[in-house]
Amino acid sequence: MTIRCNGAQALVAGLERWGIQQVFGLPGVQLDAFFDALYNARQRIRVLHTRHEQGAAYMALGSAMATGKPAVCTVVPGPGILNAGAALATAYACNAPVLCITSTVNWPLLDRHYGGLHELPDQSGVLARLTKWSARAHHATQIPDLIDTAFEQLLSGRPRPVAIEIPPEVLAQEVVLTPRRPHTVEKPQVDPQQVAAAVEILSNAKFPFIVVGGGAQHAPAQVRELAELLQAPVLSRQMGRGILADEHPLALHAAIGNRHWPRADVVVGIGTRLQQLREWGTDSKLKVIRIDIDPTEHARVTAPAVGLVADALDATAALITGLRTAGINRSQSWLDVRGAEEAFRNELQREIPLQLAYLDALRAELPRDAVLVDEITQVGHAAKLGFPLHAPRTLITSGYQGTLGYGYATALGAQAALPDRRVISINGDGGFLYTQAEMATAVLHEIPLVAIVFNDNCFGNVQLIQERWYGGRAIATQLHNPDFMALAASFGVHGWRATSPDELRQALRAALAQRAPALIEVTVPKGAMGWVWGFIMPQRVRGV
Repeated sequence: MTIRCNGAQALVAGLERWGIQQVFGLPGVQLDAFFDALYNARQRIRVLHTRHEQGAAYMALGSAMATGKPAVCTVVPGPGILNAGAALATAYACNAPVLCITSTVNWPLLDRHYGGLHELPDQSGVLARLTKWSARAHHATQIPDLIDTAFEQLLSGRPRPVAIEIPPEVLAQEVVLTPRRPHTVEKPQVDPQQVAAAVEILSNAKFPFIVVGGGAQHAPAQVRELAELLQAPVLSRQMGRGILADEHPLALHAAIGNRHWPRADVVVGIGTRLQQLREWGTDSKLKVIRIDIDPTEHARVTAPAVGLVADALDATAALITGLRTAGINRSQSWLDVRGAEEAFRNELQREIPLQLAYLDALRAELPRDAVLVDEITQVGHAAKLGFPLHAPRTLITSGYQGTLGYGYATALGAQAALPDRRVISINGDGGFLYTQAEMATAVLHEIPLVAIVFNDNCFGNVQLIQERWYGGRAIATQLHNPDFMALAASFGVHGWRATSPDELRQALRAALAQRAPALIEVTVPKGAMGWVWGFIMPQRVRGV
């Protein structure tokens, strides 16, 4: 059986084959055939068009990070790709499976440097440096293979963004193709010899730590069982938060782990870059066991004693089986985790009381499975330390990229992907204006995201640093803001204003009840927020 279709229809069929039900994007002349094909598939694939290419790419980022499943954005070539670049860079940092579909200049102008519409000197090179894999279709018959390869890349190994360029003439080109079926992507097998070596090391460990990162988000049950077998504290910092619920007696914030790092004799890193080895230090007395599907990551800082190149769930499960066979089942942790957590909370309360009060207000009103999308703002940084989490993927951050302004549009994508759950976006007044135009997108597509803007009329993080480290010489930090309530109203977004944690709680309760796009402005006096960086900045405590 064969079908006659054009390249764009083959592209849409490929997306459907891999289970894509939403596409975030903006139309443009080089994508006309693609959007026409999406129109014909509109009952099966929902198109959420945005006001800016960065909004489309951030929404795909949010969808991918909230679900762990591939998400698709589409932008025009040239400036569209550059506008989406920050989101792709953030997806790369956060191991988010985002597929970016774009086009090129018209075929007769391709790579000729004539200055065609939306031409970049080396568009393929730009995409190659922002993605795990990228390719260009030269004929419509190549599109099914490229789509399959793109999803294989998204679903195997380390899940980072990928991109496909399809010239407009190739999207419009008619061909005869054979329909395909989706296939399973194979995972690497766990090496039993490496498991046995890890079990032997852990059998003799007296002060073991477990460090988890984003690569373990799909294995919370296995992480919990391993931790309980070893009675090992589980450290998490950003992407790993919530893998072991904060109320678990072995869950430990990384800032506390930093202080106890010199005592550790074994560390098990699961799905993490294990930057503690570089930032906190290491020495010959610390044995390292790494579980990471990316083989290039294992020895990036220092070679591990054991390296399991495998999926976090599979390798952790194999390790548990090996430990049970060896009779390892400890009854008590070497560290009083709850005592350390309580003391740490008291420290936070002394240093950043206002941030904690706002986070407590949020936690009190939100369901356990709510998703909080942070920003590069004081309350966002504090959330990594003091916002209790009960499950993985319930705190979304921009990872090591630290992408100011990513939060609101990313949260829109998360909410669109999780329509039956609540998503909250916290922002500073500086970062929020990066993508505030997407309030129009929220209203148009009826995305019930609640956004909170903490407004101190300045880039508060920068100003605090300038005051502390540069003798108070504040420069380029003061902001002229709109009337946020009037701004929200102009978009048709419900607005509330709060001046305290109690008022925020009341406003959030009202916003959640009406299940529509909402904006809550929290007015904050300059300098009211405490100094969070003393808890976040790592201290080298070993091998110094």
